[in-house]
Amino acid sequence: MKKFIMLSILTEKGAKTIKQKPERIREVNKEVEKMGGKILVQYAILGPFDFLTIIEVDDEKVAAKISLEFAQRGTVKITTYPALDIDDFINKIK
Repeated sequence: MKKFIMLSILTEKGAKTIKQKPERIREVNKEVEKMGGKILVQYAILGPFDFLTIIEVDDEKVAAKISLEFAQRGTVKITTYPALDIDDFINKIK
């Protein structure tokens, strides 16, 4: 399984949704699981991004599918990065 970091920014529409129905965050997390992802950890953060989520998926295609599915709704903008296990990384560069 591969890990990805997803940094999310709520749009105005997304912020209104969360304000009116905060539990929507957990509903979205369940949708991620239905699309083949597993949320390992999620944080609401301060700064240019609103949420940091680390997911585990089979491959890049699933990560892209998840990111695009939510982006097309117009409630969030997501930047997704692959996360490499540090031991695997060290072994690869040796």
